[in-house]
Amino acid sequence: MKSNKRTGRLIGLLFLIIFATGIAVYQFLQGPVLFSDDFLTTTSANSNEIIISTLLLFFSGITSVVIAAILLPIFKKFSITLAFLYLAFSILSFIAMSIDNISVLSMLELSQEYTKNGTNNSDILNTLGNVFYKKHWWTHYLSLLISCFPIFILYYTLHMSKLIPKIISVIGIIAVILMFIEILFSILGNSISMNMLLPIGLIQLILALWLIFKGLNSPTLKTEIK
Repeated sequence: MKSNKRTGRLIGLLFLIIFATGIAVYQFLQGPVLFSDDFLTTTSANSNEIIISTLLLFFSGITSVVIAAILLPIFKKFSITLAFLYLAFSILSFIAMSIDNISVLSMLELSQEYTKNGTNNSDILNTLGNVFYKKHWWTHYLSLLISCFPIFILYYTLHMSKLIPKIISVIGIIAVILMFIEILFSILGNSISMNMLLPIGLIQLILALWLIFKGLNSPTLKTEIK
């Protein structure tokens, strides 16, 4: 039981780091720049912020995989299938995030070239800018869509294993479903409301804080989750 408590607190701290990283990157460092109308000029002007944001996201992705690896032996006690699925989808999500990071750095390189050349070849660079913008849009939203899978498996396994209070896991499952629907509809060009992403952010913060203060429960194992 003490081991589960310590492990839970460590995982909670890692989740909190991931949460803080996401807020810093998407709300302050990267989001306001790359999705602005004049990103061709603002990206190069904020090159340090963009580079820092990609490094933070890389660290965040690695941290997610580390969490899945730490939880693997615990989840295996309840379901070997779910334990390895969580690890596999966490790795897949990290790969998708890395591809998105490459897209971000490509936009930075184009922005620097645009700023350096001034009005020379501006038409070509503007056309390339539109292409790179769309490319980043696709990689970003596909990365978000893929991230739904490990999160769903996480909350589903936590719910079935009773490692955390039922209310947190149930809200987590609902929140990630809402996130998946919104991202999928956005990709299809019919966004419902970005407010549908708020529940997942809130429950991720609640989960992190709960684990930090309470750790993981140690319920009696009855049957393995199929």
